[in-house]
Amino acid sequence: MVSKKYSRNPSVENKSAKARGSDLRVHFKNTRETVRTLQGMTVKKAFRYMRDVVAHKRCVPFRRFQNGVGRTPQAAEWGFNQGRWPLKSIEYVRNLLTNACANAEFKGLDVDTLYISHIQANRAQKQRRRTYRAHGRINPYMSSPTHLEMILTSKTAPVKPPAAKE
Repeated sequence: MVSKKYSRNPSVENKSAKARGSDLRVHFKNTRETVRTLQGMTVKKAFRYMRDVVAHKRCVPFRRFQNGVGRTPQAAEWGFNQGRWPLKSIEYVRNLLTNACANAEFKGLDVDTLYISHIQANRAQKQRRRTYRAHGRINPYMSSPTHLEMILTSKTAPVKPPAAKE
C-alpha cells in the first residue's frame, strides 16, 4: 500500500499532530461545509461546536453547496441564511479530531493549546451500485465518499523582544 501524502506540511513538525481518513462513506458536500466551519478553531471549541450541532443548538452554514438547502436563523451567526445539521459528517470529523488529539498526546503536546491549522475534505472515487427501474432498465446508484485530513498545531505565546539597555 502506498503511503498517502498530506496536501500541506505543518510549519513546525514537532509542534503539530496529523490525522487522515481515506474513502470515508460520508457525503462529500456536507463534510466539506462542516470542515470549512471548523477551520481555525481550537480543539476544545471545535468539540463544543460539534456537540451543539448534534443537539440542534447551532447549525453548519452551507456556503458553496446551498442549492435546495433550507434556511435557518442559526446560520446568521456565520453571516449566511442557509444551514443544516449533518450528523454523520459531524461524527466522522469528530472521530478524526479525537484521533489527531491522541496523536498529539503521544507526541507530548498539550491538547489545550492545539488549534485546527489545516483541515480539508476532498472528493473520493465514487462507489458504484445499481438500481432497477421500470421496463427492465438499470441506472447507476452512486455514493460520494470523502477523503479527510487534519493538522493540529500548538499555539505559541508571543515572545516579547528584550528591552534595550541604555
